[in-house]
Amino acid sequence: MPQLDFSNPLTISQVVWMFLIFGALYMALRYWALPQVATVLETRELRISTDLASARDAKEAADQAALDIAERSRSASAEAQAQVAKASDGAKREAADRARTDGEQLERQLAEAEQRISAARQQAMGALRQVAGDTATAVVARLTGQSPDPARVDAAVGNVMTARS
Repeated sequence: MPQLDFSNPLTISQVVWMFLIFGALYMALRYWALPQVATVLETRELRISTDLASARDAKEAADQAALDIAERSRSASAEAQAQVAKASDGAKREAADRARTDGEQLERQLAEAEQRISAARQQAMGALRQVAGDTATAVVARLTGQSPDPARVDAAVGNVMTARS
């Protein structure tokens, strides 16, 4: 093969230069380029693991916030029912006592008692709506880091309460 004729001095110099160039490329890759690539890969892996840990923490916080919302909703509902029951019992006892004395007075007092029950129920539902709105605002702000629009939160809470009524 004429390309590998080592009796030709030009072929020997080309082979020597080939070894020198490949040696320089090998050294450049080994001591400069590959360590930089390794550093980038390590940094990327650290960032990914940090982001995953942060995401896990955020999910745990969101799950806890959802549990808190459910608990507050249950306690507010129980409190509202207790207030309604208390107001209803008081109104019924009062109406029964006065029924013995005067039939006309009974009708008037029953109407007043129903109004008070309705007002107590509205007040309890208003308190429930306030607690639900505050809780929703706190959860959204905690999850997103931004305070939501109060009108949108109020509308969403109103829709949910209307659907459950």
